[in-house]
Amino acid sequence: MVDKKICIVGAGLVGALLAALLAQRGFAVEVFERRPDPRKFGFLGGRSINLALAERGWHGLRLAGLSETLKPLAVMMRGRMVHDVEGNTNLQRYGRDDSEVIWSINRGALNMALLDAAEAAGARISFDHRLESVAWADDADANSTLRFHDDRGNTTSSHSARCIIGADGAGSALRHAMNQRSDLGERFEPLDHAYKELEIPAQSGAHKFAMEANALHIWPRGNYMCIALPNAEGSFTVTLFLPNEGDPSFATVRNGSDARALFARDFKDALALIPDLQHDFDANPTGLLGTLYLERWRLGGHALLVGDAAHAIVPFHGQGMNCGFEDAVELAELLQKSNANFADAFAEFERRRKPNADAIAAMALENYVEMRDRVDDADFLLMRALERVLAARHPGRFVPRYWMVTFTRLPYGVAFERGEIQSGILRELTAGKSRIEDVDLERADALVAERLPPPPG
Repeated sequence: MVDKKICIVGAGLVGALLAALLAQRGFAVEVFERRPDPRKFGFLGGRSINLALAERGWHGLRLAGLSETLKPLAVMMRGRMVHDVEGNTNLQRYGRDDSEVIWSINRGALNMALLDAAEAAGARISFDHRLESVAWADDADANSTLRFHDDRGNTTSSHSARCIIGADGAGSALRHAMNQRSDLGERFEPLDHAYKELEIPAQSGAHKFAMEANALHIWPRGNYMCIALPNAEGSFTVTLFLPNEGDPSFATVRNGSDARALFARDFKDALALIPDLQHDFDANPTGLLGTLYLERWRLGGHALLVGDAAHAIVPFHGQGMNCGFEDAVELAELLQKSNANFADAFAEFERRRKPNADAIAAMALENYVEMRDRVDDADFLLMRALERVLAARHPGRFVPRYWMVTFTRLPYGVAFERGEIQSGILRELTAGKSRIEDVDLERADALVAERLPPPPG
C-alpha cells in the first residue's frame, strides 16, 4: 500500500497552498503552524512588505481554485510611478498593455484564503504548534518523530511522520533540525540595507486613493528609496529602504523625528500623505534583508525544504511568493507522478528548482540597484526604450527579462541567461547614444539573430 501521508511544517502562504494542492491529489496532509489561527485571532505576520502577485503566483492560485475569490482583493499595478525630488511623476509601464500587469495583495487576506482552501480540500491544520526538535528515523521507510510546543497552552506533543516538508520561512525550525542531522551547506548573505514600514491611509469620500491607485510608486534616491503599494481599501503600504550605515542610513535616521526631516528633504510629496509618519517609524520594527543559500534542500526521502525555508531572497523583484508558489505547484505534480516515492521526488524537485531559485535570487539583488538608482537615469531609459523596440521587431525571441520573469512561467534560469545576452546587446547598441533615433536597428537585428537563440519550447 502506498503511503500518501505528508506532514507540512508551516501554514504560511507556501505551506497552505502546498497543503491544498496535495490534498486535492489525494494525499493525507497534516500541517503544523507555530502561530495562532489568523482567521480567529487576526493576522500576526512577521514580514509585512506588500505582496506583488504575478503570473507564476496566479497559476498556483488557479490550480487551488482561488483566482476568482482573490481578484477583488488584488489591486492592479500597471507600472512604476517614479517620483523625482521635485514631486514630478512618470509612469514606466511594466508591459505593453493592461494584460501585462502585476497585482498588489494583502498578505493576511491571501494567507487566510489559502488556509480555507487547504481545509476544504481535506488537509488538517494544527495551530499554536512550534517545532522544537525532530528525532530522525534511521531507516528509509521508518517514521521520524517531531516534537512541538504549544505556546498558548504551554504543553508539548509529538507527531510521527515518514515524509516532512518544511514551509516555515526563512527562520525555518525544520531546516535547523535537518542541519543537525546533516550539513545542508547553509549560507546567509545579509544585505547592507534594511527597511521600515509606514502607511498612507485611505482618503474619505469617493476618491479613496491619495495617489494613482494602479501603480507601484517609487521614490528613487540613489543609494536608498521609498516605495508604496496600493491596498484594496484605499490605503498604501509605504516601505522606506535605507543603508544600515552612512548618511542617510538607519544609523543616522534613528527615530520618527529624524525620519520626518528625511522625508521633508527627499520625499516631500509623500510626507504630506503620511500623517502618522513619526509614530509609525518609532512603533514599527526595522526589517532585515538578505539572501539564503543552501547546497542541499533535502534529507533523502525524510524531509524537504520549500519556499523561503530553502531560498529566501530580497523582495526587490516581487518574486519571493511567486517563486514559492511555483515550488508548491511543481512539488505537488512530482509527488503525484512519483506514486509517493518521496526520495526520488525530492531529488528531482531539488534538481529542477535550485538553479531557478539561484537565478531569481541574483535578479532580485540586481533589481534593487535598478529601482533605487537607475529608473530615472537617461541611459537606463534609453535602453528600456530600445528593449521595447526590439521586442516588437522580434516577437517571441527578444523578450525583456522583466516580462519573462513576471508575465510568463519560463524558468527563472532561462530568463536570467537570456536577459544577460539581451542586456549586452542593449548596452552595445546604446553606447554613446542619447536618442532612440540614433540606434542602428539593422545592426540590432543582426546582433539578435547572431547572439540570441530562439527560446526553448
